[in-house]
Amino acid sequence: MTLPAEFFARPTLEIAPDLVGCLIEYRSCLVRIVEVEAYTDDEASHGFRRTPRSAIMHDSFGHVYVYRSYGVHFCLNFTTDKRMSGAVLIRAAEAIKGIGAMRRRRGDVKLADLCRGPGNLTLALGIDLSLNESRVGEKLIVHDGRATAVKSSTRIGLSKAKDHQWRFFDPDSNCVSGTKALNNSAKLLLNR
Repeated sequence: MTLPAEFFARPTLEIAPDLVGCLIEYRSCLVRIVEVEAYTDDEASHGFRRTPRSAIMHDSFGHVYVYRSYGVHFCLNFTTDKRMSGAVLIRAAEAIKGIGAMRRRRGDVKLADLCRGPGNLTLALGIDLSLNESRVGEKLIVHDGRATAVKSSTRIGLSKAKDHQWRFFDPDSNCVSGTKALNNSAKLLLNR
């Protein structure tokens, strides 16, 4: 089942763990989300201060938010929460369909590494700024799915708001980023 827009209207910290296990379909490729990070109005978030780039986090839910990180990699987010700024960054996924196309974009890497990390994920799927501000379900479709377990840890690579346990991932996936120490110390949030 395709996720309805209302799925994304809920609070960001409810949506983020629910996205783990969901499927992204884009350009004849299909991946299973295995790792996400939640961003609200905390200091580490683009939503902390309203800018032209981050306005979509304040004004909408259920939209695709793509930005370029450090001038190099694109990052894929879904806007969330109809009451306040919010987005969920898709950090990693397992490739399911369209693996040949993803490998042509990423090169000859191990299957587990194909969509590990936000920049590798967008490169593998061919996501760029042209997708920014589109509604989820227009060009990029998110299908319902659930991981059997979800763990939470601190987000990766932050200097501010670094203690928030707002990274959510499937502990059974070998496609998750993060160090072994970080992943092993993560708290079990859901066990379905």
